[in-house]
Amino acid sequence: MSFTAFSADGHAVEWATWDDAHRETFTLTWENEAWTATGHVGREDVQYVMRLSATWHVRQFLLFRDLEEPDLWLALDTRHHWGEMNGAYRPDLHGCVDIELDCTPFTPAIPIRRLGLDRLGVGEAAELPIIEVNVETLSAVPVLVRYERVGESSWRRVTAGDGRVREFELDDHGLVAVEPGRFRRRRPAPGATR
Repeated sequence: MSFTAFSADGHAVEWATWDDAHRETFTLTWENEAWTATGHVGREDVQYVMRLSATWHVRQFLLFRDLEEPDLWLALDTRHHWGEMNGAYRPDLHGCVDIELDCTPFTPAIPIRRLGLDRLGVGEAAELPIIEVNVETLSAVPVLVRYERVGESSWRRVTAGDGRVREFELDDHGLVAVEPGRFRRRRPAPGATR
């Protein structure tokens, strides 16, 4: 058993905050042998763009708040070192494999989808170093996160140190359908489960 493959024609979903007051529109497209994920988050009034390899490894991240140019740009170079748009190397981020934003249910799905249904059985877990981005301050800091598969399509994310917990129900594609108390799928893509 594994996740349903995305269509090369693209994939679109819309999430709402739990109170249904704010929306995020999200698209995933296949181009130049990689995925491009784009999200417009209404509550925080930000847009993010991520380039992901075919195997769901983050290669580039851009965050737009109120400028035409990205407010934050992070990318991996050929030596797998993180850097910023001004060329500054970020040794503090060395070893991090993913980037997460607290304001969206998409970014935690990246490592979960990569870990997949085949690698982790129910009751198993994996710890990964990630880059946590704060959209208000533009800080990008490394944190250790434990991803636990608690059911067939249920996952838990626990941040080391402060113990913050997020729980998710995934759809057949490995995207978040429900994050109780925070987000729910408003409009599923054709063929996706809610």
